[in-house]
Amino acid sequence: MKLRVSHHTRYEYDQCVGFAPHFLYLRPRESAYQRLLNHRLSIQPDAKIFHVRDPHDNNFATVHFWERSAVLNIRSDFEVECDFPNPFDFILKPYAFTFPFKYERVFDFALGPYLAPPFDSTQSHLHDWLDRYFTDRPKETVPFLSALNSLLFNHLKYNRREERGIQPSMRTLQLGSGACRDFAVLFMELCRTLGLAARFVSGYMFAPSDDNERTAGAMHAWAEVYLPGAGWRGLDPTHGVWTDENFIAVAHAAQAESINPIQGGIYSTVPVGATLHADVIVQRLDPTDLQFQSQLSSS
Repeated sequence: MKLRVSHHTRYEYDQCVGFAPHFLYLRPRESAYQRLLNHRLSIQPDAKIFHVRDPHDNNFATVHFWERSAVLNIRSDFEVECDFPNPFDFILKPYAFTFPFKYERVFDFALGPYLAPPFDSTQSHLHDWLDRYFTDRPKETVPFLSALNSLLFNHLKYNRREERGIQPSMRTLQLGSGACRDFAVLFMELCRTLGLAARFVSGYMFAPSDDNERTAGAMHAWAEVYLPGAGWRGLDPTHGVWTDENFIAVAHAAQAESINPIQGGIYSTVPVGATLHADVIVQRLDPTDLQFQSQLSSS
């Protein structure tokens, strides 16, 4: 399936300001199942863009500004081909057929950051919550993860939050609601509490018609769990599904905050008011779309 994404972010300030270097996690990652066909990154005011790989092997852009301005425009446009129709097309190693299991020692170093559990007090509360609400736990690993994913989807209410940051897991459980990033972090911390390696993923989703505005007009977030024999596999508690070709992964990390899509600051000698406008459009492309075939410019 071929998808086109247009992501436009505009910051408007009360007066001209200077800009510190910005870090942009907007370029999709590439794999055997996700092929980036083209990507264009446009910045106003003019800036110098460097493409860098971070410690998690994500592509991000470092942007250096020379001009002051009252407006900052960041636009990312790309087309990607996703070939991942069946998220269950894998074979687990025999020791991971049932849960709980213990990873082979050869994985200890690589998976260490993704196995780091939350604070002891948080772990205790998460265990208590699981004992209360996750009583009928499947013994096989894949059904176990599916049931845990569905539990969050059915137990929590989606709440699109415009404010920055991620709710602590306990706050999400206390409120019984959160945004997609809150769902993803909670799922990730539940997995780590249970001994499963998990990481946070930022990206986009081609939303189904019954999405109820859970992803429309914004980026999306979910989690990936490392399964021996299958590798990293995505689960989206916001929709209660395993990720498939409708999901476009941009970046992943052990800590969600480290891959915020746009990171940076401004310089000003006086307080300055600011307004943010953001718009995301994800479109499915027809294979015969000639424009899709011809526009292969890359930043």
